[in-house]
Amino acid sequence: MSGTLVERLAPLPLVAILRGLLPERAIETGGVLIAAGFRAIEVPLNSPQPFDSIGALAEAFGGQAMIGAGTLRRLEDLARLQAAGGVLAVMPHADLALVREAKRLGLMVMPGVATPTEAFAALDAGADAIKLFPAEMLPPATVKAWRAVMPRSIGLYPVGGITPNHLADYWRAGASGFGLGSALFTPDLSTAALGANADSFVRAFAELPR
Repeated sequence: MSGTLVERLAPLPLVAILRGLLPERAIETGGVLIAAGFRAIEVPLNSPQPFDSIGALAEAFGGQAMIGAGTLRRLEDLARLQAAGGVLAVMPHADLALVREAKRLGLMVMPGVATPTEAFAALDAGADAIKLFPAEMLPPATVKAWRAVMPRSIGLYPVGGITPNHLADYWRAGASGFGLGSALFTPDLSTAALGANADSFVRAFAELPR
């Protein structure tokens, strides 16, 4: 896979956030998402044995999707992510030291921001895209205002409380894609239910204007 983060995600700019994923379910879960067309899968580091899951997903699906870590807060975890085969570093905040180290290691990095000050500082540090978090506090009107001043090449990805019904308003406001949490995946979800959720999001994206 080559290209910028935005380019890699363009066919289906939905990031699957698998908080609580168990390593023994990683391949099964990843397979459902890959079959649905997902191009990015994130395992938050407050999940059980997250690097085991990341490693399994990267080995099985790294050629088809960006596999990464979320809720990343420590510098040493960037090296562990890279060693596990992950390529995407996602944070809930805009720690510029983490952004710079991720780029030094050759990773794609998406820090979380809640203000334009944080967003531009993250971009100057090398961020590949911006995670608007929590999206519940950053409505489409905010995205529209940010889009007017942000470089068009920089992706804006609302994360937090996103459901299929939210996509259209954010998309019209200038969002580049979305991070999907509990509306897509929970640890107790059956494979069939995960597939149904994934299909709902894929259909909702397909209906957005281009």
